[in-house]
Amino acid sequence: MKVYIVYNLGQYNHLIHRTLRDLGVESRLIDNTTPPEEIDADGLVIGGGPSIEKSGRSVEYVRELDIPILGICLGHHIIAKAYGGEVGRGSVGGYAEVEVTILDEDEIFRGFPEKIRVWASHMDEVKQMPENFELLATSDVCRVEAMRHREKPIFGIQWHPEVYHSQYGEEVYRNFIEICRR
Repeated sequence: MKVYIVYNLGQYNHLIHRTLRDLGVESRLIDNTTPPEEIDADGLVIGGGPSIEKSGRSVEYVRELDIPILGICLGHHIIAKAYGGEVGRGSVGGYAEVEVTILDEDEIFRGFPEKIRVWASHMDEVKQMPENFELLATSDVCRVEAMRHREKPIFGIQWHPEVYHSQYGEEVYRNFIEICRR
């Protein structure tokens, strides 16, 4: 079982790697310019970073790879853009604690309570979900806190589950690993 993390220059990408490793999964950070055909993994996490313009081939990964994909923060935005959604400036910028409402105890949020507190940046956010996606979580700060493709195992999350401040963060990654095992 291998889950790779696309390094998009984000400050928390190393924590994603460590979380997966601590959960017993072979993982490694890969450069965001790695050709899609060279990615030999059972799942892919597209990590955060400063901007879509600096995300290398991440959109190609979402469109071309036939493996489970989890987008975190910028990765969430990349998934939205890859499928025709809209991303724009959030009304609240910077990192802060946010209360998120889980709308669908989907497989990525299996076992979660209705409300959790998470650590997120809302400098940019998904303004319009793409077609074929469903809303999984929302907050007072951001309507699209989490989404998933209706048919493919592709998930996007606005917040950072890998940081200490996010409740149920490790469980997000545990659930994603289970999705990758199928």
